[in-house]
Amino acid sequence: MYIKKIIVAIALIGVLVMAGFAYYVYSSVFTPNTAFNNEEAHLYIPTGASFSQVVEEVTPLLDNVESFVAVAERKQYNSNIKAGHFILKKGMNNNDIINSIRSGNTPINIKFNNQERLENLAGHLAQQMEPDSTAFIEALKDPVFLKEKGFSLETALAMYIPNTYEIYWNTTAEDFRDKMYKQSEFFWNNTRKMQAKKLNMTPQEVISLAAIVQKETAKVDERPTVAGLYLNRLRKGMLLQADPTVIYAKKRNENNFDQVIKRVLYKDLELDSKYNTYKYTGVPPGPITMPDVSSIDAVLADKRHDYYYMVADVTNFGYHKFAKTLSQHNQNKVAYVNWINKNGVNR
Repeated sequence: MYIKKIIVAIALIGVLVMAGFAYYVYSSVFTPNTAFNNEEAHLYIPTGASFSQVVEEVTPLLDNVESFVAVAERKQYNSNIKAGHFILKKGMNNNDIINSIRSGNTPINIKFNNQERLENLAGHLAQQMEPDSTAFIEALKDPVFLKEKGFSLETALAMYIPNTYEIYWNTTAEDFRDKMYKQSEFFWNNTRKMQAKKLNMTPQEVISLAAIVQKETAKVDERPTVAGLYLNRLRKGMLLQADPTVIYAKKRNENNFDQVIKRVLYKDLELDSKYNTYKYTGVPPGPITMPDVSSIDAVLADKRHDYYYMVADVTNFGYHKFAKTLSQHNQNKVAYVNWINKNGVNR
């Protein structure tokens, strides 16, 4: 009888131990283990990260780090780490979290526009994706790639069409560049290529002119008129005489793209640069900025009118006064010069 009681007691203890262990396993695996208040949190795991690095990154998001580590090791995640951008939902348990970061690499949306140089674009991309700016600039300037695709260092910026793109955060700089080339090829469909051909321009030349239009006016509704003006000048063999090209030439010549130039001086017009459209006919050898689609299509639309001159309209800021003749333009220019002198715009 006594032995029987001992056996029953041992059995009960075993049951309690097993129940405790089962509870521990259940709580470790299936109990919610998130510490953030928002509906979701974003976790970025870099390429080549160790398990300790993952733990360091995920710790601020967890209630119980020890249980996460235990379950991760049991599921052998610590020897099969994936890089990428992962989304954790509020209330996830360790099992859900590990399954998510094992196979749930989620694309991000990246945006870029109005970049003046490849260097600016590289820096902007590095703020949104895993590769650093050095990796991006090496990929964007790769001479073998540029030659193969028909670009040069001067025209390379024309390959990047401003938009919002869905891409994986840990995409390499080279893969990003290749994806953008495909997007550029898609953008230059048969319709746009035919429009460029009618203008007797290459797509790269269209973008170089569109970049000037982009810099000249922020008003989308005015861009077709501005583009038409420059196309009129090109058809007549006139100098484009676009102030933004002089500003770009000055920045490029001085290797200082941080300077802010609000007024072009007469001495600036003498700067010897292929980008200075006061000295050289035709479009510049490459875009002076990254034009958006509205500026590109404004050039391709080829709006016909008889304007050859324009100056900023000081009675309707942001827009321009257009003129068909130089004498009419000079009259319009008086108001503008008086305004900038009155407001002390010296540079």
